[in-house]
Amino acid sequence: KMITAVLAAVSIGSALFGAGVKKSGGSKPVKLIVYSPGNATSVPTKTIAKYAELVRAASNGSIVMDVHSSGELGNDAEALQSTRMGTIDVIFAGTSGFTSFYDKAKILDLPFLFSSAEDAYKKVNGAIGEKIFANLPSVGLVYLAEGDNGMRHIATTKRPVHTVDDVKGLKIRVPTSKMYLDVWSALGATPVALSNGTAEAQDNATYHLVANATYDAIKYYSFINYMWMGCTMAVNQKKWKSLSAEQQKILKEQAVIAAKYSFDTIAQDNLSAMEVLKKAGV
Repeated sequence: KMITAVLAAVSIGSALFGAGVKKSGGSKPVKLIVYSPGNATSVPTKTIAKYAELVRAASNGSIVMDVHSSGELGNDAEALQSTRMGTIDVIFAGTSGFTSFYDKAKILDLPFLFSSAEDAYKKVNGAIGEKIFANLPSVGLVYLAEGDNGMRHIATTKRPVHTVDDVKGLKIRVPTSKMYLDVWSALGATPVALSNGTAEAQDNATYHLVANATYDAIKYYSFINYMWMGCTMAVNQKKWKSLSAEQQKILKEQAVIAAKYSFDTIAQDNLSAMEVLKKAGV
């Protein structure tokens, strides 16, 4: 009887021990596909790679992100649609792309909203950003954070820009966006296509100007903070609802930290770009 009792106790103990191992190590990590349409060296792609690291660490490996970039899952419009459908879990793409199906995002396309990139970070990742994107679930997405894609300024070939009078009549190359065209026309400039060789100026973010090597004829670069460009991070709504409250908390908190990383990275890139421009005689 004693032997039987001991064997029974051992069996029960083994079963409990085995159950304990299964509980702590048997659950599989949640895997999420995160995507940025930009190339591997772009700030948005670097940001989602950083986000994956942050989430994995904060979740003790229970949330793993499969990072994709460089157009492999489609361009901005295609990727946004895929995220709304659920074939991509998390998207980090230019905020302007969201405006095609979410009108409130157009607010962030307005000129002279922020005095600096730092000002933009505080506001779009605070109560204002949350309010702008509060209805994003109506289009199948949940807002996580807002990252940086640069503050646009003006580069000129003949004279610096100090006041609005300095842009009157200026032929300026701008993207073919109605907002950009309307803004410069209202300021008295003459917007022309990006391919126009007669342009006397262009509007661009500092690091974009250097990265795209479009500064050869530039003599002046004036910091006017006229248009901030954002990148929005959002998650598929159905995927979000399938996560626990703790997992949602981790994704949200780490998204804001990753967004700050994008701002800091661009700030550093801008400093490097300015050195390039100075050496080029700008």
